[in-house]
Amino acid sequence: MATENSGRVTSIDTLRGFDMFFIMGLAGLITSICALFPDGDKSWLATQMTHVSWDGLRHHDTIFPLFLFITGLSFPFSYAKSESKGMTRAQITKKAIIRGLVLFFFGLVYNGFFNLKFSSLRWMSVLGRIGLSWMIAALLYIYCKRNTRIWICVAILIGYWLLNAFVMAPDAPAGVSPFSKEGNWCVWLDRMLMKGHMYNEIYEPEGILGHLTGAVTAMLGIFTGEYIREGQATGSKKTLVMLGAAAAMLAVGLLWSLVYPINKALWSSTFVLVVGAYSLAMFAIFYWIVDVKGWKKWTPIFTVVGMNSITIYMVQRIVDMRGINRFFFRGLSELLPQQWGSVLISATFVLVCWLLLYFLYKKKIFLKV
Repeated sequence: MATENSGRVTSIDTLRGFDMFFIMGLAGLITSICALFPDGDKSWLATQMTHVSWDGLRHHDTIFPLFLFITGLSFPFSYAKSESKGMTRAQITKKAIIRGLVLFFFGLVYNGFFNLKFSSLRWMSVLGRIGLSWMIAALLYIYCKRNTRIWICVAILIGYWLLNAFVMAPDAPAGVSPFSKEGNWCVWLDRMLMKGHMYNEIYEPEGILGHLTGAVTAMLGIFTGEYIREGQATGSKKTLVMLGAAAAMLAVGLLWSLVYPINKALWSSTFVLVVGAYSLAMFAIFYWIVDVKGWKKWTPIFTVVGMNSITIYMVQRIVDMRGINRFFFRGLSELLPQQWGSVLISATFVLVCWLLLYFLYKKKIFLKV
């Protein structure tokens, strides 16, 4: 087992890689395989590879928050490592702030910063949410005791629910729900402050106030990392405790969702709890398999991706990886029936991206922010 007090917990990188596989093309591959069967593109599994339009939850909606959870999960270990190098709290704080702002800038680059069309540049992004929400959680970890952080998280979740449920958008049409795009005050605030710089004219899925509940997602990861690093129980006992905590969070989230919809775009408090339960359960399973039982021979498939996750996210935006894939494999795909050709192209796209990351992994080239 990795040394939990200071060493790298292999399951963290493995789970991060597993999560990023869906972004790297696995979701498309699953969809193309489903299409081989009658009405397979409309099947439950294929539908899980897409986002919900507003309220609700599908597997594809768990990818982003799981990644944010993992950024929090790894922070107690990196904080301890920084302290062991003699860094002061002020220096670690500076490092955390810089990391958050760099990720926010990467998000701007992803959105087209270098097109220089600043009048219409989208300000918020997935990387921006990860950077800013993680930064808030990291600063809370650095400066607040655990019990204080727990109460702050509870206050954010309840306060955000009260704001969502009881404060209507000033321009809301008569009869709409406060949880709707048209009636939600948080969505209205984004329209007022970021008009012309949003995902679309109606709403911004990485809205301003959602960074606070996003910080709770990251903090759930931090609490988990603390428990793994500092807890005195055996690995198996820790696994059971995490699974129990996940079940409790899921129950609370689902019961609360009866009056407060699960909504990724709002990053609703119920979304935080339900997807937090999923994230915690997934980590518990990976932790038990990889770090407790020591079954690691299969992990490089995912750690190659997990240790360069930001790299592949940005590379797929900047470099025409699909064009590269088609250059090598389009001819072969055209020899097959159309649907099988689509499966081949989807599979080889994942392979091409993985081989790039494997090359970087072997050369020990990692994009670290």
